[in-house]
Amino acid sequence: MKSLNDLHRIEPQLLQAIQEAVRGTVESGWFVLGKNVTEFEEKFAAYTGVASCISVANGTDALEISLRSLGIGPGSTVASAANAGFYSSTAILSCGAEPCYIDVDLDSSTMSVGHLAQSMEQTKLDAVIVTHLYGSLARIEEIRVLCDKHGVPLIEDCAQSHGASRNGQKAGSFGDLSCFSFYPTKNLGAMGDGGAVCTSNEELVNRVKAIRQYGWKQKYHVVERGGRNSRLDEIQACILSLKLAYLDDWNTKRRKIAKRFNEGINNTKVIRKPTINDEAYVAHLYVLQVEDRDSLMRHLKSHSIPHDIHYPVPDYRQQVYLQERGKSNAIALKNTEELSRTILTLPCFPGMTDQEIDLVVSCVNAWSN
Repeated sequence: MKSLNDLHRIEPQLLQAIQEAVRGTVESGWFVLGKNVTEFEEKFAAYTGVASCISVANGTDALEISLRSLGIGPGSTVASAANAGFYSSTAILSCGAEPCYIDVDLDSSTMSVGHLAQSMEQTKLDAVIVTHLYGSLARIEEIRVLCDKHGVPLIEDCAQSHGASRNGQKAGSFGDLSCFSFYPTKNLGAMGDGGAVCTSNEELVNRVKAIRQYGWKQKYHVVERGGRNSRLDEIQACILSLKLAYLDDWNTKRRKIAKRFNEGINNTKVIRKPTINDEAYVAHLYVLQVEDRDSLMRHLKSHSIPHDIHYPVPDYRQQVYLQERGKSNAIALKNTEELSRTILTLPCFPGMTDQEIDLVVSCVNAWSN
């Protein structure tokens, strides 16, 4: 294994189809907002179970554009977890809004329904962003009920959960808006950057479409503030259309690897392994919680096994957040803090061989201080 996700391992027939599609796109001479983008948007909307998909340049743009389509700006407060890499925080702060950080559940690392309910009673929220982290669906149905009760728009961050579902309903179809990243390492990844906003609200469709392209209602007629140039290109769109047909199979392979890890890893210093809830978990990342993480990292490195921490610093402890608030920032969410100290990511991707899976398991089990 060269990395946590060896992207060069691609089915020969898929690679050939991609090469032919890219060649055809190059020969067409049309590279932005053409038929490939339209085709992918239609396919992905149908797959996700929503009325519309609006492709954009990347997942972070998807979050910010979604917030702006809801009118989020200075004076707004947006609830978000603080353990998901600062991506939602980047979007919130870029809008001039203020994050309200919600703690997470230890078993799923996703937003705590109880803490969100408590925060809603204490703080006026203008939106909620829920991240389906590591490929695990959050308790999104309960969060949807809370948001409806308080009249708060709900945004799903699905960057790590393409294809996850519960009771037949896909990630990205629960919220008022949902945001996807197609960064190459995602379960559905492009060969470059890409993202999308999904929604079944026609008014929001029109606002998102305008904001992604300069704020235009029609060419050169600007109607939305916060407009930018954020478009998926034709080459990435044709690649994503081809890869979409493989997504469910890849997710099944990811889940099988995660199950083998859960069944095989028995080191007593492993505090917690991922909860695998069938289709609600698509194993974007396999994340353990362990005692003495640094020791295990040294052990893995000595055996040339890739690993990483997703994510080591809670959003409210990031310098860019603290420098505007001084050193008096008193946020410390119990479960978020514990996770930041104990989580460790192991390789988990379609194409891993049985030998590689066994090597990771045996290496973790052989680890001792």
